[in-house]
Amino acid sequence: MTQTPPRAAIILAAGQGTRMKSPLPKVLHPVGGRAMLDHAIDAAEALGCQRVVVVVGEHSPEVRAHVVNRLGEAAIAVQDPPLGTGHAVRAAEQALAGFDGDVVVTYGDVPLLKAADIAPVFGASGVTVIGFEARDPGAYGRLILEGDILTAITEAKEASPEVLAVTACNSGVMAAPAALLFSLLAQVRNDNAKGEYYLTDVVELARKAGHPTRAVFADEDAVMGVNAQAELAQAEALFQKVQRETFLAAGVTMSAPDTVHFAWDTQVGGGTVIEPYVVFGPGAVIEGGARIRSFSHIEGARVAAGAEVGPYARLRPGADLGRGAKVGNFVEVKNVLMAEGAKANHLAYLGDGSVGAGANIGAGTIFCNYDGFNKAQTEVGAGAFVGSNSSLVAPVTVGAGALVASGSVITEDVPADALAFGRVRQTNKPQAAADFREKAKAKKEAAKAAKLK
Repeated sequence: MTQTPPRAAIILAAGQGTRMKSPLPKVLHPVGGRAMLDHAIDAAEALGCQRVVVVVGEHSPEVRAHVVNRLGEAAIAVQDPPLGTGHAVRAAEQALAGFDGDVVVTYGDVPLLKAADIAPVFGASGVTVIGFEARDPGAYGRLILEGDILTAITEAKEASPEVLAVTACNSGVMAAPAALLFSLLAQVRNDNAKGEYYLTDVVELARKAGHPTRAVFADEDAVMGVNAQAELAQAEALFQKVQRETFLAAGVTMSAPDTVHFAWDTQVGGGTVIEPYVVFGPGAVIEGGARIRSFSHIEGARVAAGAEVGPYARLRPGADLGRGAKVGNFVEVKNVLMAEGAKANHLAYLGDGSVGAGANIGAGTIFCNYDGFNKAQTEVGAGAFVGSNSSLVAPVTVGAGALVASGSVITEDVPADALAFGRVRQTNKPQAAADFREKAKAKKEAAKAAKLK
């Protein structure tokens, strides 16, 4: 059995990204709630690349820090100054010293390119590029093919009318054995109008040296590069389209799928109902059979089968809803475990703690979890009932089966099955309201008379 050569990836992320007109570096702009650069790294890792090197620029310490945080310092290569794509790939040569296998060159601003799209470039002895059939070839470099043999890549500005009619275009993604790639790059010259070293020149050099050159094809949307905010929005729309189609095919019910927004790692089980205008941030896990009602936002949270969220609810990281639990309209939950059948039907904030099975949290209830310095836990036992407009000042425990009277401020633990009042006793003063109105009226009339004098 033929052994598959080791794989490595070079991800180019040194561009200035000036057309984004944003202080955030281009490759760190998110698609599906994840930086475009991370999408490229994900694809490389999914391909089984043993080494991943990201080429960054000195102008963007944020990109360098992002890569180091995920992959470590050894994954960094610096292109300084920027002298073209060929120069950028050569910047990664030292980081791949000693590597003997296939190398693929990808881009940190191509977020929709998946491992399955890239995989066909591996295993050849020569140079392979990914092409695509362009709806509007425009300024793309054209692939000149004889069957699946790539004979040349011609830039649009240098192309004849016959070549401009070609719709097979260059994505920029290229693969070759490491030794071959870097030996060819060493021969690339910069005698062109821009004075840059072009990666595409490798194809001509490979052919002259007798090495095979070929093209494989991916969908145009998959190789879409992002250079401006409009293109970022287009990439997001394409990403969302795929996510929606995937979940619909898996048995998720959405009456208005175009209004539902998913993150890159959203998990939704079949049989779940998602109403219109729901947003999933990163880290949302929805088990099959749950119901997510309109205008809810869920991030970093788990919702079990049979649970219901919303409408107009917000689940923040750490929220964990058990089977049959209910979080209703205008309820915010953060880092709280709600056990089976627990309910907070409306207008509440639950932060840091737990709510036991079958417990009920009344409207306007607040878990007062933060004292300005530290977060503390609020524990509500199984079957407890917390009346409306109550404030539970953490750290505090409401025991199983306990009742908390409406309007209470609870600062001490409530024993199981106890009834807690944490409010001032009401006092009625007869006629006081009428007296107040009479005094206010007299004061207003006196002020009016003084003004007329």
